[in-house]
Amino acid sequence: MIKVRGLQKYFVKDGNRIDVLKGIDLTVDRGDSLAIVGVSGAGKSTLLHILGALDRPSGGEVTYNDLDVFKWDDNKLAGFRNRTIGFVFQFHHLLPEFTSRENVSLPAMMAGLPKKKALARADEVLTEMGLGERIGHKPGELSGGEQQRVAVARALIMDPEVILADEPTGNLDTETGGRVEEILLSLNVAKKITLLAVTHNEALAGRMARRIGIKDGMVYTDG
Repeated sequence: MIKVRGLQKYFVKDGNRIDVLKGIDLTVDRGDSLAIVGVSGAGKSTLLHILGALDRPSGGEVTYNDLDVFKWDDNKLAGFRNRTIGFVFQFHHLLPEFTSRENVSLPAMMAGLPKKKALARADEVLTEMGLGERIGHKPGELSGGEQQRVAVARALIMDPEVILADEPTGNLDTETGGRVEEILLSLNVAKKITLLAVTHNEALAGRMARRIGIKDGMVYTDG
């Protein structure tokens, strides 16, 4: 489903080139679950952001279902990202002035779904996340685990083919993080959603079907 060949990413600062990714090769099959591990600063999140079309590579190729998505302009790429990929980050990035329902419905409304249908779909997904009684609550009225489950619901509203999670349990206590783990892994199994997670959580990484390590911008393990 996802093929990465010779992926490079560099930045130029004060006239100096900083190489972050130095030629990543990676293949991810539909329905796969993949943990991406490594020390901070190794390039894990940069890789995830490029796979999620949040950033463009400096070199190499990334294809989804044999389509080279980075040949598209920004508008087409944004549409692809909205329809195909769900994101879950360490910090939930919920809008504090909006309710759970409103936060979750935003990607659907951005995709052109009428507001009434988007809100109804948000209610469905939030109920699936066990948050039926929190639909009208704002983030400040929710626990950390509930906020993260709202973020997962937001990632799911467009029925994505892929979920990209960047340290999804990193800001949670062990018990609450375990619940979020269970949700993500069950979605991978039950709905065949391809799951890629950057994580320092060995328990989560150990439950994924595969894992790779990133060190100094290169893949050093693949199992």
